Amino acid sequence: MISVTKLNGSQMWLNALMIEAVEETPDTYVTLVTGKRIIVLEKAAEIISMVKEYYSEIGIHAATIKVQQTEEWS
Repeated sequence: MISVTKLNGSQMWLNALMIEAVEETPDTYVTLVTGKRIIVLEKAAEIISMVKEYYSEIGIHAATIKVQQTEEWS
């Protein structure tokens, strides 16, 4: 889970695995795989950084690298 701040200043925890897209137009919209869109105060780069960090913590990043290396060797 990653922590984001809604427009009213309240903190919200999002399941990073459910994030489909992040847009900055100039407000930052986080779109979930369910289609729900949430406007947050953080910039897109911050959200992406938090998602990458979360993926590293749970081991998804390392698994992705291993799959890419296997595909390159084929």
